[in-house]
Amino acid sequence: MNFLRINIVIFLLTLSGFLMAQVNKNQVKTIIVDAGHGGSDSGAPGTVTNEATITLSVAQKLAKALRTEFPAIKILETRPTTAFPGYAANKDAANKWRADFANRNGGDLFISLHCNAAGRRPGGWYEKRVVGHTNQVRTVKKGKKRVKKTIRVPIYEDFWVENKAVGTETYIWAVGKNDQKISSVKNNDDYYSEETETSDELQLPDPNNPAEKARMLIYAQHYFRKSYLLANLVEQEFTNEGRTSRGVQQRNHKGIWVLQATGMPSILIEMGFVSNKEEEQYMKSETGQEAIVKNIVKAVKGYVEKTNIAVEQAPK
Repeated sequence: MNFLRINIVIFLLTLSGFLMAQVNKNQVKTIIVDAGHGGSDSGAPGTVTNEATITLSVAQKLAKALRTEFPAIKILETRPTTAFPGYAANKDAANKWRADFANRNGGDLFISLHCNAAGRRPGGWYEKRVVGHTNQVRTVKKGKKRVKKTIRVPIYEDFWVENKAVGTETYIWAVGKNDQKISSVKNNDDYYSEETETSDELQLPDPNNPAEKARMLIYAQHYFRKSYLLANLVEQEFTNEGRTSRGVQQRNHKGIWVLQATGMPSILIEMGFVSNKEEEQYMKSETGQEAIVKNIVKAVKGYVEKTNIAVEQAPK
């Protein structure tokens, strides 16, 4: 019993040291800006453009604005061109490259940009409705005879249904996907381990060790809180801009790869509905893109201030 108590005390002390170390290490030195889709994957279509085109344009503006606002922070882009990130062969390989790139470069924040879509078609679509009835005489079979019968037949009219879905929403990784987030944490070189911090080559902790798994779980929860903080600030800024905010979202039924596989606080911003004609024009326009960038930059600034994270000079 005494041996068990000693082990618990040692574990708690170790855990406390781990958490304190994270507080000291959690300085934003690198932000990853991810333009969704690309290559042969154009994403959701709009009436005149598509998701991949919009996300690339906004991501380029966002990276530039972040470099101006935070000159001491390294800003890296996963997709600086129209091609797949890392010139990957397909969409799945591109998404894996995104997460690997963020983890390999020791990202402290991961911001992925996307556009939403809803309805049957971008802009809207035609449907039919009954606007009245008319009488028609038809010949029908009655026993061995054919007789004439008057029946009422509906009169249809085509009408236009506008695609009205609007609003921003920001996704964070789902609580139900903890195992995936833990996996990404233990594959990130920034994961802290007292036993190996002075080694020439950082040895990854054993996830089958209960103590190590508990520490990784707490680290994952640490990411969750920070991801939610940033996501909430982004949606607040969109609201202040007069946009319709659908809030911070989680997708528990199916994980979002770039959020589950990045070992850092990470968010995915749906900047609006490209399927809505007005929002598409807003996201396509210079004015709309500049406003979106301004909102995200202010949210990142608020995130840094609220978490009291010190910013050090990034390596050249």
